Amino acid sequence: MSVPVARRQLLQSGQMEAATLQEILSVDFAALLEAVLPELAQQQADAVREIASLGISARMTRMGKLLLANLSEEEIAGLQTQRSDTVRGWACFIIGARDMGLAARLAAIRPFADDPHFGVREWAWLAVRTTIVLELDDALTLLAGWSQDPSERVRRFASEATRPRGVWCSHIASLKLNPEPGRAILDPLRDDPSTYVQDSVGNWLNDAAKSQPGWVRALGAEWLASSPTPATQRIVRRGLRSIDTISKPKRKQ
Repeated sequence: MSVPVARRQLLQSGQMEAATLQEILSVDFAALLEAVLPELAQQQADAVREIASLGISARMTRMGKLLLANLSEEEIAGLQTQRSDTVRGWACFIIGARDMGLAARLAAIRPFADDPHFGVREWAWLAVRTTIVLELDDALTLLAGWSQDPSERVRRFASEATRPRGVWCSHIASLKLNPEPGRAILDPLRDDPSTYVQDSVGNWLNDAAKSQPGWVRALGAEWLASSPTPATQRIVRRGLRSIDTISKPKRKQ
């Protein structure tokens, strides 16, 4: 189902947040940039047209780099409070494009990890995923603290940002081979009361099960023995949901 023209116009005017993934994907970056930063839109019209031909993740990454190169710090700060979730997503990718250390990058992205809009929260971890992969040990140490944050959104970020396979992002080869280091983040979340977090932890385990099913089975059994709560049961069930299919040998034709 396509996005109604009237809603798409509001999205591209920067006056409304997207309500669905389909609406997020429908936004014309050139039109939105024209509404938010008309002078820059005119100056960078060719570059933005080229960006528009890319897939959504590449589009966001390139917009972050373009805005970082052409806006003042004051203008960049202004993007962070825009009504448009896509514009706030651009601000996430500006952080991803900056030359800065891991701790500083995570501190900068944290407000977006806790953004009220679901799309911005997803852009937040995607924007810094490359750095997390490159500095995985330090990232796991830093994000272990996030997994105990009062905000369910921040706790989910810790899990979602480190998933071995993830969605719309590069895989983390070392965690596919050996997911054990991920326990620094996962163990504190094994009986998280939020279904929003539970879903992510279950998906983390499901990712790991595709290459290390034995590890996931053993971890699930350990968690259920030490914390037999409904939350833990739901997480483990979600983590094991495809493991039998993955482990089961294919029948010969």
